[in-house]
Amino acid sequence: MAHLKIKATLVAALATTLLASAAHAGGLERGGYNIDLLFDPSTYAAEAAATYVNPQRELNNVNDMPGVDGDLNDLGYSSSADETEGYWVPRVGVKAGIGDAVDCIADYSQPFGAHTNPGANWAGANDNVETKVNSDNYAVTCSYSFDMGPGQFRVIGGGSYLEMDGFKERLVVNPFAIANLGLTGTGIGRLDLAGEGWGWRAGAAYEVPEYAFRASLVYYSEVRLDEVTGAVDLTQVPALLGGGGIIPVSGATAMPDSIELKVQSGIAPDWLAFGSVKWVDWSQLQRIPFYNGGVEITSLDLGYRDGWTITGGVGHKFSEKLSGALSVTWDRGTSKGYGTQTDTWTLGTGVSYNPTENVEFRLAGAVGILTSGSSGPITIEGVTVGNRATYDFDNDLVTAISTSVKIKF
Repeated sequence: MAHLKIKATLVAALATTLLASAAHAGGLERGGYNIDLLFDPSTYAAEAAATYVNPQRELNNVNDMPGVDGDLNDLGYSSSADETEGYWVPRVGVKAGIGDAVDCIADYSQPFGAHTNPGANWAGANDNVETKVNSDNYAVTCSYSFDMGPGQFRVIGGGSYLEMDGFKERLVVNPFAIANLGLTGTGIGRLDLAGEGWGWRAGAAYEVPEYAFRASLVYYSEVRLDEVTGAVDLTQVPALLGGGGIIPVSGATAMPDSIELKVQSGIAPDWLAFGSVKWVDWSQLQRIPFYNGGVEITSLDLGYRDGWTITGGVGHKFSEKLSGALSVTWDRGTSKGYGTQTDTWTLGTGVSYNPTENVEFRLAGAVGILTSGSSGPITIEGVTVGNRATYDFDNDLVTAISTSVKIKF
């Protein structure tokens, strides 16, 4: 059986473009899952990539909700804030062909994450001072290929191990109340959490190298985080006002399952069209409570809806060493009236340069619009959330740049 492998020279540039343009997706997504290295036609390949994303979400018309934790507006707290922080998305992978039919990749990535940092001086500090979520994912994915018609059919499967940690800080008691009582402390409480779990992926692909055609459909399972443990740190809240200690907490949640369809095909000499559709089950992340001794101490309130990401674009081979691509991406916002995750539109471009047949450099960039909206109270599972502050936000800018190097032989 001949082991046919797609040899489109534009694939690497396209993968880089898609990474940069979809790097600020909804929910807690960062780099997402990516198995494109599995389709590299070389027997062995190693790849390292890094993407920097700079979202610039600004909050305005911020109002602390009176009667909740005190009216921070009247105390002089700012009615505007810069919410987001820039972040890096790394990825490292190695690929090996085993015999004529089997290919495998092992990779490290950071598929999920978040970082908002409006600070302690805005009128919504009762809701959020700083929140950060990190992830580390280790995966092995393999495929078995066989001839079918004019091309080759590929069966895909694998597993992954995910580690997650993070924290959230918010103002529990404003420092003016603390000072008025002659006490000390910032009034900020902090929730620290960590968890881990296993997942799997399965899918199929069909390739016709003659036409640079490939269609792949891959399902990524949810990752159950059944033992999320951590602590609520109230040492900056005086004991007289309900703080003064550290409370261990535990809970459970799951990172969502997803399914992604990718298609590409040659459309003219040295031209390639491509597109993808991805669905992520973010709606399963609503309200995540954390307990101590069976008593709810706090919760993470997300209230997401499902995420959809649709990308389309074209690529062109300029020479034997240089190729490039242009893409447009729409990502449906996952917020439902609480939070700032509205629709995002992104334009991405990337180039691939091969100084030799064994080395490939890639560079991609993207610019996008975070659409406008507002945040206020909503009801999740019978509980009102988002009632500590209301605010608006206009259309904002997001930019990204991605670079990578691949060695193949």
